[in-house]
Amino acid sequence: MSVTELFGGRDRFDDRVVPVGGRRIRVRIRRGTGVPLVLCNGIGAGLEVLDPLVAAMDPTATVISFDVPGTGGSPASPVPYGIPALACGLSRLLTEIGVDVVDILGLSWGGALAQQFALQNPRRCRRVVLVATGTGALMIPGHPRVLAKMLTPRRFTDTGYAAAIAGDLYGGTARLGGEAVARVFRKQTHTGSRIGYLHQLLAGAMWTSLPVLPLIRQPTLIVAGTDDPIIPIANAHIMNALLPHATLHLHLGGHLDIVTNAADLAPAVSSFLAAP
Repeated sequence: MSVTELFGGRDRFDDRVVPVGGRRIRVRIRRGTGVPLVLCNGIGAGLEVLDPLVAAMDPTATVISFDVPGTGGSPASPVPYGIPALACGLSRLLTEIGVDVVDILGLSWGGALAQQFALQNPRRCRRVVLVATGTGALMIPGHPRVLAKMLTPRRFTDTGYAAAIAGDLYGGTARLGGEAVARVFRKQTHTGSRIGYLHQLLAGAMWTSLPVLPLIRQPTLIVAGTDDPIIPIANAHIMNALLPHATLHLHLGGHLDIVTNAADLAPAVSSFLAAP
């Protein structure tokens, strides 16, 4: 399915490359109404990976997705970066495209960026959605055998490999067969770079939100699967206890069900964002 088919016509979306702090960031905007929703993707993933979620959400909503440096169509940074610097860059990106107040959704690694953005931009960020994510370096980790599969971006460049490991790596609906995950990864028009992937690994390894979660005052929806091999469900309960205005939405799926089973999970996100 093409982007045009997903978004209901070429006039609904705008793909562009935006210069931010000397870097070129690929951005996609689905034009609509209301407070824009910014999507922060998982490690190594291009913005197309979240297309099924976008298609399953309110079709009238404005959605902004982007590739962090070294993923998708954004060239890699010449030097490593931290999550706080990336959150600052995201704020500058939104200013460049003329967007002020936003909601933000982070999936997995992108959940770190979403938390940091909310912390650094309390007036600019209205609501937060954290999907299959944790508190970074200080969290309950998945099994080392599972995490070892994430040390390289091979699953994004070899979709046969992605299909073969999907069940063990992502759990949930991926256990029924990894082809759904492979199809999502095939949608990426750019595969990113190894150095970009390494920079993301380093940024995540040097960051944690655990001590500052009580300072994130925005209403926050935590979406977590009970069969997530990468982010054990205990992390969602910890975040729910420490975030002052959190709502916990548990489901029986795994790490990527927000994409592979978007039709079932997107309504919970849309309802949360639409609440007064």
